[in-house]
Amino acid sequence: MNFPFYIAKRYLRSKSSQNAVNIINFITFLVIVIGSAALFIVLSAFAGLKTFSLQFTNSFDPDLKAVPASGKVYTLSEEELVKLGALEGVDSFSRELEERVYLTFREKGVLASIKGVDDNYQLVTGVDSTIYFGNWGVTEHNAVLGIGIYNTLGAPINNYRNPIMVLAPKPGKGSFSPQSLDKPYNDLALVLSGVYAIEDNLDKKYIITQLDLVQDLLEKDSTMVSGVNFKLKTDASLENTRANIKTVLGNKALVLTRRELNSTLHRMLNTENVATYLIFTLVLIIALFNVVGAIIMMILDKQQNSKTLYALGATISELRSIYFKQGVLLTALGGFIGVLLGGLLIGSQLAFSWLRITPSLAYPVEFKFINVALVFATILVLGFISAKISSSRITKSLVSA
Repeated sequence: MNFPFYIAKRYLRSKSSQNAVNIINFITFLVIVIGSAALFIVLSAFAGLKTFSLQFTNSFDPDLKAVPASGKVYTLSEEELVKLGALEGVDSFSRELEERVYLTFREKGVLASIKGVDDNYQLVTGVDSTIYFGNWGVTEHNAVLGIGIYNTLGAPINNYRNPIMVLAPKPGKGSFSPQSLDKPYNDLALVLSGVYAIEDNLDKKYIITQLDLVQDLLEKDSTMVSGVNFKLKTDASLENTRANIKTVLGNKALVLTRRELNSTLHRMLNTENVATYLIFTLVLIIALFNVVGAIIMMILDKQQNSKTLYALGATISELRSIYFKQGVLLTALGGFIGVLLGGLLIGSQLAFSWLRITPSLAYPVEFKFINVALVFATILVLGFISAKISSSRITKSLVSA
């Protein structure tokens, strides 16, 4: 067995004759355990929150979406529709047309985005599963809207006598003329059939109805769309299918993934995760100064042993290696126990949901092996640096005096 490693293990297990040294070593070990457990728990909690936050947008957004490369709309011919339907990786697709409009109901009004969708929309997204009350009745002159808009307008379900009025400016150039007898806007009456609830921004944004109604409202023909939503087959390659869609549509459309559609949300969540990791790593850096102090105290406590080893032929490099390896072993063992405790806590939360946000909603956490590796790597790097600094205190004058 390697001589410095053997001595380092003996020093790690043995107790000092000085009670103060034992207390310092115990506190140092406890700090490492608590710090590594806390870092793992926080990373697991943020992983759970990220998944929890994204599941709402995942129910609204498709696997891939073709949006206009420029402007608000593009043309989708019958030939292109046939080619898209024949693509190997595409399970189904749905056309949509979206525009900003003004909604009114009984002297109440709100700005919103109207989204016209075809009959395949439910197959491509899971938006119908987000219905809070009512039903997904996107049929002739029926609509579904977000609960944020519903709370503002106060429009009841299935109110055929007093529908919601949708107002959209007429397309054209030039300014409106006060003398013109024509209205400067087109209107559309819609009966509310259901209300969805996803997340605050989406709940205040959309009213969803039939595609042909929105095309008539905006004076667009049946080939004009603002996007095409795609659901991929289970075994389909995302990038290959994306390239095939791009080949069919050409330069008039950009094909975006679900992540790219929500790039701002992903950046925000990733930034929060990195910031939290750095904050807790800073706490660990401060805590691991105890390792430096503990090893230096051990060096002073074992000074006579070091002198004996030096006299027997051990080199300064070997003596430094003893205390360096002791520090690395101390941090590695503390990190392992800390991650183990953190893993047990996360596992118990996943199994028993003992911590809850609401009576019906458990605090979301997620066990990821990448977080285990990250915590271990952080602890080992910091332990390596701490042990290197403290072991450098071994000098010839210290062991030969």
